[in-house]
Amino acid sequence: MADWEGPSLDRLVGRADTLAGSWAARARLSTTLGQERAILRLFGVHGLDASGQPLAGQVVDRYMGSGRRRLASGIALPFAMALLEYDLGPQELALDVASGAIDLGMEAELLLESDRRATAEQEAGRLAEAAIDRIDANRTARRELIALIGDTPRPWVGGSLSETAVDAALREAAALVGASADLVRVRVPVGRELADRLQSAGVELGSKQARAISDPTPIGSQRGLAQLREALDEAAAERRGYVRLTTASPALSAPEQAVVAAFERVDIVEADPVGEIVEQGVDPDRAIADHTFAHWLVQRSGAQLLVGAGPLVVAPDLARGFPSDPATRSGRALAMQLLAVMLARRSGLADEQVIVDSLPSWIWDEPNPTVQAIAAVAVRRAALPGHHLAFREPEQAGHETSVLWPLVLAASLPFATIGESRAVGSALVLRRYSAEMRDRVLAGHGSARASAEVAAATEPPALRGAARDHVEAIVRAAETTLQRLADQGWTAVLGEPFGRSDRTRLGADAVVERSESFDPFDRGVGVTAGR
Repeated sequence: MADWEGPSLDRLVGRADTLAGSWAARARLSTTLGQERAILRLFGVHGLDASGQPLAGQVVDRYMGSGRRRLASGIALPFAMALLEYDLGPQELALDVASGAIDLGMEAELLLESDRRATAEQEAGRLAEAAIDRIDANRTARRELIALIGDTPRPWVGGSLSETAVDAALREAAALVGASADLVRVRVPVGRELADRLQSAGVELGSKQARAISDPTPIGSQRGLAQLREALDEAAAERRGYVRLTTASPALSAPEQAVVAAFERVDIVEADPVGEIVEQGVDPDRAIADHTFAHWLVQRSGAQLLVGAGPLVVAPDLARGFPSDPATRSGRALAMQLLAVMLARRSGLADEQVIVDSLPSWIWDEPNPTVQAIAAVAVRRAALPGHHLAFREPEQAGHETSVLWPLVLAASLPFATIGESRAVGSALVLRRYSAEMRDRVLAGHGSARASAEVAAATEPPALRGAARDHVEAIVRAAETTLQRLADQGWTAVLGEPFGRSDRTRLGADAVVERSESFDPFDRGVGVTAGR
């Protein structure tokens, strides 16, 4: 064991776990607009309303309005009460609520009667049980399909789809699988809540994001993903090797996307609460509450969670008026990533269910990127020995980075196997989509194969010189970041003003402590009042 793998690294991971534990405990007592939309999706609400808006979101908006009291008590019981009162199915009721024909506020009043409440709880429990049965069936189907057609060995090499329309995206996916890809990645479109909030803040969406929102069935929608899942299964059966589906979710959508992932058998879910907070301006309480809910669904579905390599934290540099050094930037990113991983662990995900991204996207613009990449991989392997690592090519890479990336990949992959168990290595290699996709996938497979041969034929590589110095500086910077975060709160990484008094961050007005103790999904959620 190297010096930097000793007490200082154990202390770093322990500090991250302690912080994550306190945040997760509070998050489990909270609900959000995203969670309430997800509950309706679990109950069977899907698709669009008559005006072309997401139906679950329209129902939640109709009932919740701008008041936080209704959000605190949730939508599950009023919706279940209305199902009984009007003798409708979830989809039909949702369409009537969205159109204004039914007001759930009237059903909420009926819940004050104990016998009515009891029947509503029974109905909500029935809907929840049906949702869990569907999730469990998909988990079983994945296992049985892999057993039937065979799995592909890690690391899985794949690429991201660039098209948003279903037909064009399905053709891209077919080309990827034809190029021996083991994995297809889809970016989920920006949700209506985020789009509205960004528009209110004067932020314009990119042209591709705007097209995805306007398309009634983009490939990242539930219907689009269902079609893609079916196509990938057919292709996997033909080639006798399972093809994994990965989704990358935008901010404020983690609970809903976890439902879609569970219902449509998505294999890997990219979701990072700390990245949302630092890079996308989401309120910390909102992000952590949303992702805690999502983690529960990912764990239940048997999917895997992919956590980013950590955001670029620059607020402390802006406050001081000069930039930090590369090791400090990497140390802050490691600290943020450890928090995200520990939050997932606190939600019940096992180590093998959480894949850890290895390389911060900005290191390609730093001096000596190969040294930095080796250090980044080595420190993550040492800190998180039970987790597989991911290697993702930057999506906006220039020509120089595109040429350099596979070389750095080959140099750093052997360090993914450092640890007590060399069986725990890399999980996936993800390449950005291009016209030369076949060559890119083959190059990824070649790098992984060469790395595996090196690992099998040699002792674990040791760090020395600049790489070792860089790792030690990363660990020191990460520990300093977590200490300041514990002492100062989110101010330490976000700048002023912050904290619970700051209601300007995205989603800050849509997260509250639950006032309703009933949980149809029996997740151990409770309320503090009356305990």
